[in-house]
Amino acid sequence: MSHFRRIPALLAATTCLAGPVAAQEDDTLTIGLLVTLSGPSAVLGEMARDGFLLAAEEIGEIGGMKTQIIVVDDELKPDVATNKARELVQRNGADIVVGPIFSNIMGAVAKPVTDAGAILISPNAGPSTFAGTECHPNVFATSYQNDQMHEVMGAYAKAQGFDNVFLLAPNYQAGKDALAGFRHSYDGGVAGEIFTQLGQLDYSAELAQIAAMQPDAVFAFMPGGMGVNLVRQYRQAGLETIPFLSAFTVDESTLPAQQDAAIDFLGGSNWAPDLDTPENKAFVEAYEAKFNQVPAVYAMQAYDAAKLIDGAVRQAGGAADRDALLAALKEAPFTSVRGNFSFGPNNFPIQDFYLTKVIQREDGKYATSIVEKIFEDYQDSYVSDCAMN
Repeated sequence: MSHFRRIPALLAATTCLAGPVAAQEDDTLTIGLLVTLSGPSAVLGEMARDGFLLAAEEIGEIGGMKTQIIVVDDELKPDVATNKARELVQRNGADIVVGPIFSNIMGAVAKPVTDAGAILISPNAGPSTFAGTECHPNVFATSYQNDQMHEVMGAYAKAQGFDNVFLLAPNYQAGKDALAGFRHSYDGGVAGEIFTQLGQLDYSAELAQIAAMQPDAVFAFMPGGMGVNLVRQYRQAGLETIPFLSAFTVDESTLPAQQDAAIDFLGGSNWAPDLDTPENKAFVEAYEAKFNQVPAVYAMQAYDAAKLIDGAVRQAGGAADRDALLAALKEAPFTSVRGNFSFGPNNFPIQDFYLTKVIQREDGKYATSIVEKIFEDYQDSYVSDCAMN
């Protein structure tokens, strides 16, 4: 079911714009929201969509401009995403495209968006390439660089003295970044390393290997439906005595399905619903009241993306002067629900990171909860490769 229908006021009645130049001359701010809304990983895109539209509803006219938001499904297919991104900027005249969720899609859409002179703001995907050698003045992320959440868990594993960790991730760019990130801060032994097929839902073979090896811990990156199945099967296989460390595997997008199977499993994150800032408390309360579910990081980062756009467009005096808008975006003129937030030279965030664990709240809902801060004001390790540095 689409929550988008609940927020009809966001779509201003505007004529279709011919292209980016027309968008700049128009008094309407056009934003394309390009996220995954179908398939096993749709929940991630749905949360991002809902978080963005919640902020847009709170703001009203984003940047003080008449606002048109066009929501499209990238279907988690690079060729489909490329065509839809091109349509957003060329036919609909999008000034800004917010998306995507997955890194392989970001690799596909960045060029058509930026070649048209539009701005791409990722509310989730953070490939190492875009933080480093392929950084671009028109590409921003309100999320993280992909490695960083995993670096949290590597640092935790090292601090725990683990010396024989089994690594598991899907075979695509974010999966490779995940294991590279874990290794950035973990220098112990590796019991095994498996890259699974993207979208795989049966992990019996991998779990049999883990059971045979009996590693000190397992580190997994399995977002969406992949994580739901892995965690359930991990618990069913009786492996819970082996510490389960992860990122994007036990979070508010997967916990409604994982429930007790995920209790006390650990994760690395830049946020949790109980992060103690006034802005976060207001965001979580508003999101839960509207959608009757606990928000995940995808919703938070998209919510922040809308707030960032609002602040930057206001500071730039509109969206027509693209250079002024880019300069305003770099200054991050908004208050993140995370508290401290700024952009590094590569347009990726500098922020805090935390160890989290899964709990069941007093109201019966499942959520992640902050255990301790692992990194403070942390900049990704690829910024030195960025020519904008």
